[in-house]
Amino acid sequence: MTKLQRSVASPNVVCIEDFRPIARQRIPKSVFDYLDGGAEGEITLRENCRIFNDVTFRPRHAVAVGKVNLGVRVLGLDLALPFLLAPVGYSRLMHPGGEVSAARAAGRAGTGYILSTISGHKLEDVRAGSTGPVFYQLYLMGGRGAAEGAIDRARTAGFNALVVTIDTPVSGIRERDYRNGMKELISGTLLQKIPFLPQVLSRPGWLFDYLRDGGLPGLPNVIIPGKGEMPLVDINAALAESTPTWADLKWIREHWKGPIVIKGVLTADDARRAIDEGVVAISVSNHGGRQLDGLPASLRALPEVVEAVQGRIEVFMDGGIRRGTDIVKALCLGANAVLCGRAYAYGLAAAGEAGVDRAIEILRTDLERTLRLLGCDSVANLDRSYVNVPKSWEA
Repeated sequence: MTKLQRSVASPNVVCIEDFRPIARQRIPKSVFDYLDGGAEGEITLRENCRIFNDVTFRPRHAVAVGKVNLGVRVLGLDLALPFLLAPVGYSRLMHPGGEVSAARAAGRAGTGYILSTISGHKLEDVRAGSTGPVFYQLYLMGGRGAAEGAIDRARTAGFNALVVTIDTPVSGIRERDYRNGMKELISGTLLQKIPFLPQVLSRPGWLFDYLRDGGLPGLPNVIIPGKGEMPLVDINAALAESTPTWADLKWIREHWKGPIVIKGVLTADDARRAIDEGVVAISVSNHGGRQLDGLPASLRALPEVVEAVQGRIEVFMDGGIRRGTDIVKALCLGANAVLCGRAYAYGLAAAGEAGVDRAIEILRTDLERTLRLLGCDSVANLDRSYVNVPKSWEA
């Protein structure tokens, strides 16, 4: 076992929450708060996690459970686990391995990885790094020309699906990033950087890795025709200039013939519109509480969307997943699978690829134990009969 593996093994890390102090100690405050924080007062960020407390279990006791089957079939793919690794932008700032490390870990675990447009590694390298399915999460940054180029590259590289995020007409105001000088550290002048440099200099191990990795990465998957690679500067402005609309799906389908997933659905109306537009799956998501604060928790929005879909397309959910019990509750409420973002990103920030492996291991072990305690031998058999839901949710 390597030093990094030992640092996140039990008893140092027993649950996902145990990664947070390790990550906080290893990476600069600006990078940690970018990962850890949310929009405005972070109400939705907190509610995403808290809401799971409102749903309790209804176990079947005195049931002999043999082998537990955690596998699911989503988008025509057989996965060993009912959760995929969600897109997390700027992952390379958390650890040099970034997206490649996360994809490798997902592949070893037999599950899928979703690569963010805002990534520091080329999509070809990420696809080559994983033995499992890899999906490309699309922002329209750089305009249609840049997006079409990324779609073509993803198809050639062998990506399995396209995930179109629809909840970013602008970037939410993440107050921690402003206080920590995230923008100044990334794109400011030396004079602008000076007030924020102590937090970087106080993490010499991270700084050494960062400089050895070549410093600030650009966005190698956003190639603007006639201009080249988009620099990692003011992403907020780039998003505001590339708001996705339902009309964009037509030309996206012209360039991508594989499965399309819409990420960022919170209402029955948007779920039905997604079906009309021909997508094969949607993810119930409030962007991890990072966009509009005051949105409902993803788990709270899930039943409405599941009811509207009526099994016509697959439904995923992301937001607030920290334990295997959280995954089970989402599956009981109708999700076909869930996406985990911060749960593995904390591990990546704490210990690189070894941390992602450990995060997946924790969630897998949690899942199997929870199913055994429920008296259920397969995630395919989970339904609402295994949970108590507040009466207010039934309205």
